[in-house]
Amino acid sequence: MTISDILISVANFVCGYPLFFVLIGGGLFLFFYSGFVSIKKFPTALKVLASRGGSSGQGQISPFQALMSEISSTVGMGNIAGVAIAVTMGGPGSIFWMWVSAIVGMSTKFFEGTLAIMFKGKDSAGEVQGGPMYVMMGGLGPKWKPMAYFFTVSALLGTLCVMQANQLVEAVTSVITTPMGIENTLFLRFLMGLAISVIVGSVIIGGIRRIANIASKIVPLMVLLYFILVLVICIIYYKEIPGVFALIFHDAFSLRAGFGGLAATALIGARRAAMVNEAGVGTSSMMHGASKNNEPVKEGLIAMIGPSIDSGLICTLTSIPILIAGNYVDAQGIKGVFIALGAFGQLLPGYGRGLLMVILFFFAFSTMFSYSYYGQKCSNFLFGASNTKYYNYFYLSMLIVAAMIPLGAAVSLMDLAYAFMVFPNMLTLLILAPKVKARMKLYFHKG
Repeated sequence: MTISDILISVANFVCGYPLFFVLIGGGLFLFFYSGFVSIKKFPTALKVLASRGGSSGQGQISPFQALMSEISSTVGMGNIAGVAIAVTMGGPGSIFWMWVSAIVGMSTKFFEGTLAIMFKGKDSAGEVQGGPMYVMMGGLGPKWKPMAYFFTVSALLGTLCVMQANQLVEAVTSVITTPMGIENTLFLRFLMGLAISVIVGSVIIGGIRRIANIASKIVPLMVLLYFILVLVICIIYYKEIPGVFALIFHDAFSLRAGFGGLAATALIGARRAAMVNEAGVGTSSMMHGASKNNEPVKEGLIAMIGPSIDSGLICTLTSIPILIAGNYVDAQGIKGVFIALGAFGQLLPGYGRGLLMVILFFFAFSTMFSYSYYGQKCSNFLFGASNTKYYNYFYLSMLIVAAMIPLGAAVSLMDLAYAFMVFPNMLTLLILAPKVKARMKLYFHKG
């Protein structure tokens, strides 16, 4: 058994029922405990975001920039490759469970965003910082320091953008180099990884303000472009749309493979959605912890908009062409982006694959820009502010490594690291939930 096989086996166990019960079970508790905040207060969240207020507190970026930067990290290759993997492994019904995970995840993100403002900390340079590690230290107390370090080490690995770099290279070789007759060698993948590293490095060296500035501009554009592309497919194949949604709902509760098959479909959908919207993972707390918002509940409301866009809107947009094309049915193994590219190419002959490639570049690079900030936060906490600059070089070098490793190992490595982030972060959210509930009562009573 190879190291890759061992990694995949461990990830499949940890990210199975244990992760499902913590993420979905904990998220459901927060959903009910908050009084259905993700449904009842969603219009309020949109109003708060539209007001563009709450930028007078301590931090580095505005609340709007925090949300755009967070979405730029979550709206990425996972929204395309991740959805394709979910449908291939779990069938069309996995999309329904992604929707469920999105609604539950919105409540989780509300608590994450609120706590990120309530319990900010300071780094070794005296600058105000936010994130789960600071929430654990400030909200739970110094005795929880080992858990804060465990989370941070896991996050340092989980935010290396392994899947994004890997799948971007797969897309380029599939659409550009292989049709040109260029062999997909390890050296070619190394050169592509190097090119990715140079592009990402040109942005992230400028720090969070440059990342946030770029994210706030490209995120609305890339979401709009993707929406238009899928809308064209929906118009052309409008007769297939009702059947697509009927298939999703039917397969979500199908017992043709028994209760075990139903559970597997739910697990796969929830697992992939968690990797997409990152609710409960803790990354959003790091970005919203940098917000200048001085009202915790406002930041929580803004934070919960994220899953509605990434796991709700974008993942649904991806699933429609894949299910119409049906090319996932006979797929062998984990194909990821190949399935999505094949579907778009099949439905829009001549230009579908090319247009999706352009959008893939937007998605992949926006994620890689924002993820570097999460890693910097972790490096800052573990090694001090003065050593954070060295992390960027480590991050950029790992993009090259990610471009060359097998997809199965890449997916499992990220899933495992995320799981090790989820367990301490969700425990923190559940313990501190009463403090958030108290702030909610004050805020909504005052409002």
